[in-house]
This record gives sequence, C-alpha cells and structure tokens, in this order.
Amino acid sequence: MVNTPSAIRVSKDRAMLTIDYAEGQPFSLSAEYLRVFSPSAEVRGHGRGQEVLQYGKRHVVITGLEKAGNYALRITFSDDHDSGIYSWSYLAELAENYTDYWIDYLSRLHQAGKSRDEDVQVVKLLD
Repeated sequence: MVNTPSAIRVSKDRAMLTIDYAEGQPFSLSAEYLRVFSPSAEVRGHGRGQEVLQYGKRHVVITGLEKAGNYALRITFSDDHDSGIYSWSYLAELAENYTDYWIDYLSRLHQAGKSRDEDVQVVKLLD
C-alpha cells in the first residue's frame, strides 16, 4: 500500500511538483515528465501498443492541481491537458523508475525523429 502524501507543492515557476510524506523522503517530478507520462487514455491508449508518444512538452507547466478522492491528483497543464488521474501509487512508480522511464522516453523520441521542443523537426541524415 502506498502512503498518502502529507504535502504537495508546485514550484514558483510551476515546472516542478514535489510530494512530501510524513515518513520517508520527498520526491520531485518535472511538469514535462508528468505530462509525457500522463495516465490518460489520450497518452496511454486503451491497451498495450496503443501509447501515443508525447513530444514538444519541454516548456509545459502545471496550471492546476485537484485532489481526486483520497487516492490521486488531477493535474492540469499549460497545454490544456487535464484528463490524467495520477494515483499515489502511480506517482510513486514514476519517481522510483524516473531514470529508466526518462532514458526510454528520450530514446523513443529520437527513434521517431521528434523533439522535446515545440515546432522542432528532427531531420535524420542518410549515410
């Protein structure tokens, strides 16, 4: 069972979410990371293999937080995405697997010729 946070803070620039616990270490996750790993159907699809790669989200920020019952947060982002419900356990999973998930995400972006920046087209040169 995942502990319920004792406090949730958004940085002044709205680019970072920090979750504190009465016991244990707090963790911080960037708005970009949270946005590209949104648990919404728009991002995850409706089953394995239906995920939609998110790109151009480097400068997205958190514009709103809303508690969803006693088990989750609904986060609104500056690109108007607001359909993901982030359970406490999913947020803990994102924090625990940050390095692996981020490396995989960057690799998938590269393979797709996409960028973290908006309106940037990555051109692959042939040998």
